Amino acid sequence: MLSLLLRNLFFTILQPGIVAGLIPYWLVRGSIHHAFEKPLYSWQFLSILVFIFGVYLMLDCIFRFAIKGRGTLSPADPTKKLVISGWYRYSRNPMYVGVMMILLGESMFFKSTSLWIYSFMVMTAFTLFTMFVEEPRLRRDFGEEYMEYCRKVRRWL
Repeated sequence: MLSLLLRNLFFTILQPGIVAGLIPYWLVRGSIHHAFEKPLYSWQFLSILVFIFGVYLMLDCIFRFAIKGRGTLSPADPTKKLVISGWYRYSRNPMYVGVMMILLGESMFFKSTSLWIYSFMVMTAFTLFTMFVEEPRLRRDFGEEYMEYCRKVRRWL
């Protein structure tokens, strides 16, 4: 179990950490200090809530992958069991929804055009990856169980 938790920590830093943390930081690093020079606006407080819920959603999914699925968020070390509980009852991809909420919160908070464009590109990449890589692998690995799940639960929301 310790090995599984360490692998999840590694892949969390590597994948969403770079996509929703490091790259957005690079995109807004020149304007970060300006965002905190004045009191925050109400829309910035809303963006913080969106960001926090996105982090919660992503972390909940990562823990669920480790505990229920006996695997990680990485396609290189996938789950051994199909995870269909928790937020997966409402979306087949709540972890991606969480990452997108993090990016949405960051884009709103910093009012960054480059971050909005990047977020759109990430959502496009997530959609293509799920349709052409993840879903075929899940159909192959879990067969009818996954097909039944797809009939009941939408891809996004």
